[in-house]
Amino acid sequence: MKIESVLGIVVSETNYSESSKILNVLTKEHGRMGIIAKGCRNLKSKLRGVSRKLVYGTFHIYYKENGLSTLISVDVAHSFSKTMMNLKSISYASYILELIDQVAKQNEDPTLFSLLISSLLKIEEGFDPTVITNILELKCLDYLGVKPNIDSCCLCGSEKGIVTLSSDAGGYICSNCYQNEKIVSDKTIKLIRMFYYVDIDKITKLEVGEQTKKEIDDFLDDYYTRYTGLYLKSKKLLQNVQQLER
Repeated sequence: MKIESVLGIVVSETNYSESSKILNVLTKEHGRMGIIAKGCRNLKSKLRGVSRKLVYGTFHIYYKENGLSTLISVDVAHSFSKTMMNLKSISYASYILELIDQVAKQNEDPTLFSLLISSLLKIEEGFDPTVITNILELKCLDYLGVKPNIDSCCLCGSEKGIVTLSSDAGGYICSNCYQNEKIVSDKTIKLIRMFYYVDIDKITKLEVGEQTKKEIDDFLDDYYTRYTGLYLKSKKLLQNVQQLER
């Protein structure tokens, strides 16, 4: 095996044998890959502090193309210290990591890596983790091949008179096609489209009202349940944190 250096972030970890871990790392160079951190669970191991979720940096490894690579060391690029110290932020970050991990299993698009890092950095900077997560969730639907129709009415194709957003119908609904779907605010209708097209890196201000956040979050929760088939363990923890806020 040759020595190689890759930029990556640990998205999940699994204990292996008595003292090691297998790290699933999303990398810029090779996409999602498995790396074994031998002996990292030993108290004196130099790998102990870098063999966990959310470690982001340059991973020096013995690279194996079709199998587990072996971790040598990590040059940490960002510790996400503020995120780690806040229950709400770490709950959203854990969910984001699991979501991207699952999406990466189905789609090897290299832009997933930058999308993940951009989202985590915005949460670290103090931007609302609910909104950042909703933006990421919406973008991920495109990678999963089930993006909702947020450019026109999903029933007739009209771009005018959009009155609500329906997960059941698959997106926007105009006044001519509306029957008895739940009505959402004009702000929600406009913002969900903006969320899809916005460049996360360029976000400098983010102010979204609580009602609008709830409508967008409810829509995405239901949409994911209906169309993605993803089951994320971290979602339960996130829902518990959300309940504490309400």
